[in-house]
Amino acid sequence: MKNDTIAIIKQGRRQRRRRWLLATSLLGALALALCCAMLLLGNTIYPAHVIWRVLMGETVEGASFAVNTVRLPRMVAGLFAGFAFGVAGYTFQTMLRNPLANPNVMGITSGSSAAAVFCITVLQANNSVISIASVVAGLATVTVIYLLSRGKTFSIGRLIIVGIGIQAMLDAFISYLLLTTSQQNIPAAIRWLAGSLNGSKLSELPPLIIAVLVLTPILVIMGKRLSLLELGEQMSTTLGVRTDQTRLILILSSVTMIAIATSITGPIAFVSFLAGPIAKRLVGTSLSGLLPAGLVGVVLVLGADLIGQFAFTYKYPVGVITGLLGAPYLILLLVRMNRKGEL
Repeated sequence: MKNDTIAIIKQGRRQRRRRWLLATSLLGALALALCCAMLLLGNTIYPAHVIWRVLMGETVEGASFAVNTVRLPRMVAGLFAGFAFGVAGYTFQTMLRNPLANPNVMGITSGSSAAAVFCITVLQANNSVISIASVVAGLATVTVIYLLSRGKTFSIGRLIIVGIGIQAMLDAFISYLLLTTSQQNIPAAIRWLAGSLNGSKLSELPPLIIAVLVLTPILVIMGKRLSLLELGEQMSTTLGVRTDQTRLILILSSVTMIAIATSITGPIAFVSFLAGPIAKRLVGTSLSGLLPAGLVGVVLVLGADLIGQFAFTYKYPVGVITGLLGAPYLILLLVRMNRKGEL
């Protein structure tokens, strides 16, 4: 009887691992296919062998400019920003045990957006200054939210409410800047706020690439503690997790990634909100959904950008498409939580 139970447990583990590997592999293959589509498709559709020659450093008339200046930077920006948004969103939702607890809803991206709009409309700064300001503002915003939500004990609800309040204040500040600035500054600010891969440059992407490559392993290493935090404050403390220290590392790592991603692409709506739930639905909840959530973020950003470029008469920024996808899900989630008495 005991041996049968052990065999059933081992079989269940193998099935869950196979499901995780299969789902993650399929997401990776889909992300790779979308990366290829980003390089192949455009006003002129180049054959794959031409794209390969350009990537290998060969100069091909017409194709070299299109690939190196437009398509490759756009693809790399979408790849790493999507991964950053997905991983950060999953981390927040798991750590705070609430599907609403993502950087978009909690005002973190609003901090970056407010700084960027201020630089565009008031300072009329260049892209480098805008990027630095948005990263610093994102980190400052999460620090303020965390400090204001601190009490005798950590409260998830208090953190979310404070975050939503800060977001409302920052959104009002952004609206004020847009209403009072000159007309010539508004298009650039609106384009940045919509979230877009347009105008991405390879020279601006190293901070994002480095942040993702350095901070993702940290979050993976912290994955077990992250899963234990999902059990609640008392249970995770009982199991030996230093909750405050763990949250600080998770928050700083996630916010740094999402702030840098936002500084490059703008606040692409709902990617961090959708990636985690989709990943959990695909791989299950028994194993970490961190890497699958990152891949879902890549698929959402690249897929939405392709839809925005080629599915309509007019070209739409990626943030408009992800907003159309995410808004119905947010409404459905709120309805479900209200029925369960969680609101």
